[in-house]
Amino acid sequence: EKLPYAPTLARTPLGGLTTTSTFVLEQPRCVFTTLGDDAVIWLVVAIPEAVENFNNSVGPGTPERAFQGFPGSADAYMTLNTTILNYPCPKPPGEITVLRVGSETGCTKDERRPTCNGPLPGPGPYRVKFLALNGSEPVAETAWSEPITLRTARPLSSIPAMGSGHSAGMIALTAILSILFAILLASLVAVLVFWGSDAYGGSSTFSKPEAVTVRRYNTHHAYDQPAARL
Repeated sequence: EKLPYAPTLARTPLGGLTTTSTFVLEQPRCVFTTLGDDAVIWLVVAIPEAVENFNNSVGPGTPERAFQGFPGSADAYMTLNTTILNYPCPKPPGEITVLRVGSETGCTKDERRPTCNGPLPGPGPYRVKFLALNGSEPVAETAWSEPITLRTARPLSSIPAMGSGHSAGMIALTAILSILFAILLASLVAVLVFWGSDAYGGSSTFSKPEAVTVRRYNTHHAYDQPAARL
C-alpha cells in the first residue's frame, strides 16, 4: 500500500535540525493507521540514485541494506525499526514527536548491527521513506522525501590566520584600545611619581624639634649695708 505521506524535517523550534552528520524528522503519526500491531515500521535512508529502482523486498540486516556498507556497497540502509504502538494517533499534547537520524556512534563499524542508526558519512543529499513490514513482507510505504542536505564543516584553511585578512573595523578597534591602554599606563605612572615625591621630599608634620638652650643665671644677693652708727 502506497501512503500519501512523505517524511519531512521536523518543524519544532528545537535547534540542530541538520548537522554535519545528523538530521531530525517528524514522526509518522497518524500515517500507518490501517496496519496491525505486528507490523514493523522501518526508516529507509538512501542516496538519490537508489530511489528510482529501490527494491522493497530486500530486507533489513542484509549486506545490501547494512549501514556499514553505506553508501559504497549499499546504496541504502534501514534503521529505527519500531511498531505502530510507538506512533500513537493523535499524539499526546506537548509531546515532542521527532526522530534523530544518525545519533548512534557506538555501532558505526560493528557489522553485527547492520541496522545501526549511525552518523551520516557526508553532507548528502539523502532521501528517506518509511516502510512497514509484516515479517519479511512489505505491506505499506510512504513516498520518498525531498533531498536532505546536511551542513558542511568549514575547512580549516578557510579560517583567516592571526594578523592577516583583518577588517578595517577590527584594525581601528585594536588601535583605539592600544591608545587607551597607553593613556591609562601613563596616568598610573604619574600618580606613582607624585605620591613618591610627596612621601620622600615633602615637609613632614613631625619634624625634629630644635634644641633649646637654657642659660643658667646665678642670682646676686644684695646684702643690706649696716646702718651708719651715729
